Amino acid sequence: MTIDELTTAIGGTVIRPGDSDWESARRFHSGIGEPALIIRAGTVDDVRGAVRYAAAERLDVLVRSGGHSAWGTVAGGVTIDISALDDISVEGTRVRVGGGAQWGAVAHTLSEHGLGISSGDTASVGVGGLTLGGGIGWMVRAWGLAADQLVGAQLVTAGGDVVEVTDASHPELMWALRGGGGNFGVVTRFDFEAHPLDRVVVAVLGVEGDARPVLRALRDVMTDAPRDLTVTYMDVPAMDPSAPAGATITAVWIGDDEDAARRALAPLSETPGLAEREFGVQSYPDILLETPEFDPEHPMPGFVGGNTLLRELSDDAIERIVAFRQQNPASVAFLRSLGGAYADVPQADTPFPARDATWFAMAGAFDVPGMLDDAGRAGALAAWDAIEALGAGVYGNFTTSTDPSWAQRMYPADTMARLAAVKREWDPQNVFRRNHNIAPA
Repeated sequence: MTIDELTTAIGGTVIRPGDSDWESARRFHSGIGEPALIIRAGTVDDVRGAVRYAAAERLDVLVRSGGHSAWGTVAGGVTIDISALDDISVEGTRVRVGGGAQWGAVAHTLSEHGLGISSGDTASVGVGGLTLGGGIGWMVRAWGLAADQLVGAQLVTAGGDVVEVTDASHPELMWALRGGGGNFGVVTRFDFEAHPLDRVVVAVLGVEGDARPVLRALRDVMTDAPRDLTVTYMDVPAMDPSAPAGATITAVWIGDDEDAARRALAPLSETPGLAEREFGVQSYPDILLETPEFDPEHPMPGFVGGNTLLRELSDDAIERIVAFRQQNPASVAFLRSLGGAYADVPQADTPFPARDATWFAMAGAFDVPGMLDDAGRAGALAAWDAIEALGAGVYGNFTTSTDPSWAQRMYPADTMARLAAVKREWDPQNVFRRNHNIAPA
């Protein structure tokens, strides 16, 4: 099939280099892409035609919904933009979400029905990428990952067929979609089981001085905390536009019971160096972040670091994370509590690693010209490697590398083997390979 034939065959828009809308079409939330072709799909049939064309031409496939993935910057291939497939419907607690929808829109729609799904932290993140990679969010301790709430999916396969996937119809494929990434097809609809959610209590505590005793106290509080409570710790420099500079603890309590939230956090109040900045009830959609889109005049610098899933936030882990931030002025450190419903899911029930982890940790130095030389990069990487050595797995959605070999770090050997078997059945030619790739067994 030629491109002209493809253009005639589908109802979506086929955009080539040199077309009038090429420059705008190749820009996405996190950068500027250089694909060979962009197909804006308006229907599931458009997705089918796009996949068949890419497979016949042996072109890489990149699926774009929210556009936060670093993979969009890799040159070549076909970008299938499914952002128009963004319908959201609610029937009771069953929610059907188009594969191109973003979490902010989902949260607002569900809020009108008194419902919620544990999603990511950012409104413009796509439902597809986050869910297929697992999806750690504010309700992770109460409801688990976004993928744990996934009960069905509509999938366009590597052969261009449409398959309805559930635990009953295709159990192994359904298993793979709960954390195996975009390796198995294009998900054009996600079916979730939502939860009652009216509003949430949000507390923001500023951290002054040495963060070590604060983090030890936070760890101890979360050891026995109710599942309604999830917390993060973030320390960022003034250069990061997504958050105010300095160290903060943010806590989210499900529901509007401020007294219960205060009781759960009360042991922290005795820790020196904490100051209450905010404490009150908000709607869940309002707490999702709005991150700035890519600005070619001020591109984001490189990131030297990584993430890991910690079974224990030990004193050693706290020391290494705090020291990393202190030794690298232009850096970020981040922690999020896990456990609860996240840990209820048996390890073999999803591909997502380290279900026994109690904390997610991330740290990285920003590779700013003039602030980080070769020795600084090497030092930051070595310091991060020492932190990751304490972990039990890597969360793929928080990686910035486009090296497919990262999949080997993300999944244990037995999980990788099982994913490879699913891949062999549904994508034996590895059409969907522009990702943390699972090669067919």
